[in-house]
Amino acid sequence: MRKLIAIDLDGTLLSSHYQISKENIQAIRHAQKAGHIVIICSGRAPEDIAALSAKFDLDCPIAGSNGTVVIINGKEISNISMDKKTVFSASKLLDQFKSPYRVYTNYGVFIEAAWAERFSEIFQQYKEIKDTVSIFEYKMLTEEPIETDTLKIFHQIDDLLSLKNIKVQKFFIPTLIQSTKEELISAFQKMEEVALTSSGPTNIEIMDKNGNKSNGIKTLAKYFGIPLENTIAIGDNFNDLPMMEAAGLSVAMGNGDPKVKELCDIITLTNDEHGVAYAIEKYVLNL
Repeated sequence: MRKLIAIDLDGTLLSSHYQISKENIQAIRHAQKAGHIVIICSGRAPEDIAALSAKFDLDCPIAGSNGTVVIINGKEISNISMDKKTVFSASKLLDQFKSPYRVYTNYGVFIEAAWAERFSEIFQQYKEIKDTVSIFEYKMLTEEPIETDTLKIFHQIDDLLSLKNIKVQKFFIPTLIQSTKEELISAFQKMEEVALTSSGPTNIEIMDKNGNKSNGIKTLAKYFGIPLENTIAIGDNFNDLPMMEAAGLSVAMGNGDPKVKELCDIITLTNDEHGVAYAIEKYVLNL
């Protein structure tokens, strides 16, 4: 019986050192060789997922930006983007809070120009927060962003929205201050067109209300003609819950958020113990 296996990246397929173990790679290839479909369903941008897949020599369909963009063999088959009015409103709200953020689009990831300035203000105002991040993280957050092929800088949201055929999949919003995080969550929950989630304890993400990892797994299951009851979702955090709820079998990583683990059918090993390989071998390949 052919299955579809949807795998998250950070905290799941990737180790704590951001590597994909040879055990995980081997298990994925064995599953593919046996006729199963393995997809990468991540909050990362599609181009970032594609680059990582190439680095580790994996060939899988992609459901990026929390499942809002689905790509098979380089061809986009689904794209759920945010309404421009909603993007504008979300940006203005974040500006009010002086909150740094990134915008994921079909043109790549955009970072607002005040990113470093806003983080510097946060670290100055809340000096104790500096002790919660590594030297590398502090440097990355407070240094002026450098524009690349896939990371672009914008000054006003109007400039971004004026780009021809621009499609915004999601906002990624770091939230180092818990009180600010709670205020932002409360404000975004009042926006009817927005879906709110998180991929870690110090961030929130917003997409179109129909944009989540459930779209990724459902779109690909339909494309390959695989019933949802024959799908498996493997993840570790709250943004994985929609695909876990849609899948026939939900698998939480051993290192996953405790609340996520409570809601899943099965708990596998951690991401540093090749938990993806263990789940595939036991529940797909029956080894």
